[in-house]
Amino acid sequence: MKEVQMKPVLERRQEAPEQSVWWHKLSLAQKFSASSLGKFGYELTFIRNNGDYSLAVLQCSGGIAVISEDGDIDTSPNITIR
Repeated sequence: MKEVQMKPVLERRQEAPEQSVWWHKLSLAQKFSASSLGKFGYELTFIRNNGDYSLAVLQCSGGIAVISEDGDIDTSPNITIR
């Protein structure tokens, strides 16, 4: 019987999203959406609080995505990062 050699899977992400200092401040819906975007290389950068709601901001190769408290993802947000 011939032995099959498996190639190692390359992980592009440097840090699991759950290890981010911002992770514990996300709503459950935001965590689910952030995990989904993490599969595409997005990393949680910070959370912007604006009055009654919070907006999770993620970045990937110069791209920006935001996630509302309800978990809605916007990959073309009108947001300025300084």
